[in-house]
Amino acid sequence: MATKGSFIIVGENIHCTRIRLVKGKFVETTPDGSSALLFKEGKTTARLPIPASVLESDNWKSGKVPHVAVAVRQGLYGTGDDQEAGEHYLQAMARDQEAAGAWFLDLNVDEFSTDREEKVRAMEWAAGVVQQASTIPLSIDSSDQEILEAGLKACDPARGAPMVNSVSLERTDLIPVAARAKACIIAGASGAETMPESVDDRLDNMAELMEKLQSAGFSTGEIFLDPLVYPASVDVHNAVMLIDAIRALREAWGPDIHFAPGLSNISYGFPRRAVINKAFARLCRDAGCDGGIVDPMQINDSILNSIDFETKEYRLARNLLEGRDEFGMEFISAMRG
Repeated sequence: MATKGSFIIVGENIHCTRIRLVKGKFVETTPDGSSALLFKEGKTTARLPIPASVLESDNWKSGKVPHVAVAVRQGLYGTGDDQEAGEHYLQAMARDQEAAGAWFLDLNVDEFSTDREEKVRAMEWAAGVVQQASTIPLSIDSSDQEILEAGLKACDPARGAPMVNSVSLERTDLIPVAARAKACIIAGASGAETMPESVDDRLDNMAELMEKLQSAGFSTGEIFLDPLVYPASVDVHNAVMLIDAIRALREAWGPDIHFAPGLSNISYGFPRRAVINKAFARLCRDAGCDGGIVDPMQINDSILNSIDFETKEYRLARNLLEGRDEFGMEFISAMRG
């Protein structure tokens, strides 16, 4: 059953880019050389066999397993128990995210293949399988209009309006696609030709995009703003700039507008990413951000409410995010220690 809180969670995990480590706890390799991904079905540990094509890939050789892509591959091309395991794997992910508080399940298969028709089939299959296990709407995420349309067509409208992730001034052609599907929409702050560098850039781009969205019939409550989160490892001041942008956008567009930034981008390149992600989500929420694209097992109402910035790890994370730890060296040293 869904346990949604007030923080609007777009569950980010069902993406073909997601990896497990070959040497990690989620991958089992037997003496005969066969390998499987481990996952939970209720209280039972289940196994998703990893096909030979993956075991022979460069990803595997570099110690990585694209686990969602493995599930999709087995679901599309596996037989018997292997095919069933692919279905059950994605369904377990969907159930876990819904139970943790997700409002939407973000689905992306763009990295599954280089063939568009194959990606369309993957999107249709994955959307159907995931919806068998959850009651919440899907967020369809693709840079390709044909794949996006296939995903939206596969969405069950009985569970609520689906979401389109995402449109921007460089992707305005997707606005009518979302309108036809009666979807809500994530509106990104990128410009028609350049990425925003400041709070003012974000405000200007959003104002231009909002005019187009409202002209297409979208109400303020159907729009989720993504002011674009840049890693703090690139510039420690990126977190402060994003929080300032959230405050400014909330003031500009009022209480009915929603937010759905990819909050976990902030921690890229740092150790103990989960700590930074949680602290950042809390700071963003305090600034007026009512949602985000996150892992609901890491970030949900209960977890955000429990954060104590007086404890060492969260105090260090806050110092990093608010620009008081130049280059993040104090945080990195403490976490490694």
